[in-house]
Amino acid sequence: MISIITPVYNGERFIESCLQVVIDQNCLEVEHIIVDGGSSDKTVDIIKDKANQYPHIRWISEKDRGQSDAMNKGIAMAQGLIIGILNVDDFYEINALNRICKIFLTLQEPSFIVSNCNILDQKDKIIFINKPNRLRTIDLLLERRVNDDGIIDASFPVNPSAYFYHKSLHEQIGLYKVEDHYVMDVDFLLKAVRSSHVKYFNETWGNYRYYPGTKTFDDSTRGTSIVRIKHLFNDYIKTLSLMEQGQIWLARNMNFILLKIFYFYKYPERLPESIRQRLTKYSRT
Repeated sequence: MISIITPVYNGERFIESCLQVVIDQNCLEVEHIIVDGGSSDKTVDIIKDKANQYPHIRWISEKDRGQSDAMNKGIAMAQGLIIGILNVDDFYEINALNRICKIFLTLQEPSFIVSNCNILDQKDKIIFINKPNRLRTIDLLLERRVNDDGIIDASFPVNPSAYFYHKSLHEQIGLYKVEDHYVMDVDFLLKAVRSSHVKYFNETWGNYRYYPGTKTFDDSTRGTSIVRIKHLFNDYIKTLSLMEQGQIWLARNMNFILLKIFYFYKYPERLPESIRQRLTKYSRT
């Protein structure tokens, strides 16, 4: 079984369509867990109505400490071996969940699988397609992967609607950080890629709405998103081996190093005297 977890708070604008997205998947091996944070709008009424019609919908409504806390509650409730996170305003491509269930039949546990994801504006027009086909730790940690708008680009999976994983992965890496309200998914991804069997599929499973008024968009617009991500990356790099840290340093500084080599190749007389003496010495031996 696959457990789809949707955290929501005052999400009456999207909650019905979110529930319908999973219903329309026609997947017999799915449960949809809605974790409501104590909404004051009509969100709970809509959830109740749908849950009375469809037994695969399970839900709770109570105050929580934010999105990470809600996702952790959903994971604790999950009965499936496979976890997917679907934010209330995002959606899946047709038949995505049946495809996921089929793939996981042959995967070693714990596995983490990723596909392409459509990034949509508020009119549901595709802005670009995220294709995270390079999922080594070193690829994810390079700061050049964060673009000028604070959005992590092609190497990094940008939205959970396009990735799924074995629930048992959390036994190795822990749950989502409750105190983190912005980059908890990035933190999770760094740990997941390092601790699981990772596989990329050149298919599109998810759709991510990115528009003004959403938490991620506004955080990026303020410029605080890129700062948070860089801090997270730097903290994570400190946990790696010296060899891995060296690889990342080299990759980050490769352009600078190549420019220096080219410059001194063209103007060898400008090399520091000590280095020129060493080169002369080596050339004679």
